Amino acid sequence: MTTALQHYLHEHIPLAAAMQVHVDAISTHALTLSAPLAPNINHRDSLFGGSASAVAILAAWAYLHSRVRQQGLSPTLVIQRNSMTYDQPVLGDFSATARLVDEARWPVFLRMLQRRGKARIAVASVLEYDTVAAGHFSGDFVAVLR
Repeated sequence: MTTALQHYLHEHIPLAAAMQVHVDAISTHALTLSAPLAPNINHRDSLFGGSASAVAILAAWAYLHSRVRQQGLSPTLVIQRNSMTYDQPVLGDFSATARLVDEARWPVFLRMLQRRGKARIAVASVLEYDTVAAGHFSGDFVAVLR
């Protein structure tokens, strides 16, 4: 499943391929993406903030995408709002692990999506470098059935 999702991301989101994003793990409760520093570096030889944010958002989106697909649904998923904090510099390869902010909201999200064709849910990602949290992302995503 990780290979199929990685192929999907690279094919449909060209930035994922340019950033050399790799799908490391997928489960019902989390998804982890990783990327090398080289294509995401800034002028200070550390991770470019835009790349950090992009991978954190992509992890959250990919997690939600995978989870709704497991339910047999194919909604359009868009980010509505987000925030990102940068806690320390990233000087090498890094990862982002995404989870729902509140797992108890999942059944409510699904019910609303199936009944009204539209639902909103919060997803968070933790950016890690050298086994330490280097940043935190939180975002609200909207799903719309076509």
